[in-house]
Amino acid sequence: MSDYQVKIQGHKVKAVDEIKGTLEKVKDIIFTDYRGLTVEKITELRGKLRAQDAVYKVVKNRFTKIALQQLDRPEVGANLVGPTAVALVSNEAGPVAKELVEFAKYGTLVIKGGIIDGNVFDADQIVEFSKLPTRLELISKLMATINAPLQNVVYVLNAVPQKLVRTLQAVADKKGE
Repeated sequence: MSDYQVKIQGHKVKAVDEIKGTLEKVKDIIFTDYRGLTVEKITELRGKLRAQDAVYKVVKNRFTKIALQQLDRPEVGANLVGPTAVALVSNEAGPVAKELVEFAKYGTLVIKGGIIDGNVFDADQIVEFSKLPTRLELISKLMATINAPLQNVVYVLNAVPQKLVRTLQAVADKKGE
């Protein structure tokens, strides 16, 4: 009796390597179910996500699971069931999550979950994550908070000469009468 050997097909290995190469370049991944979306809607969604520096791509579940395992990413088996498309995020995941949640409100897109900063999020957590302010919004709020006391000092220092000028103008107007 001979031993049973599994023959791995070359095109499948190549497909897994291609997915793995794509996943290595991205920081975060959001999994969605695209069933029911028309080509026009998917194209519209891809355009919106491209503006946020993300790519929206339909993937094979099994190949994606293998690629994620080879990259030592967290286990997301529950998210890779049924028709799956992923939003591959290169920069910040907040704006991409906001776009997906907004698109899901008015379409048939279903958010399954994701991997954000190495943590597995379920669909509800992705929705809550999308409600958080983005990094740029937080930085602008911080800068406004830092800048506020300095602006107040400038207003106070400016008020004294302005008051003097207004007083002198009032005296000049009174003498002119």
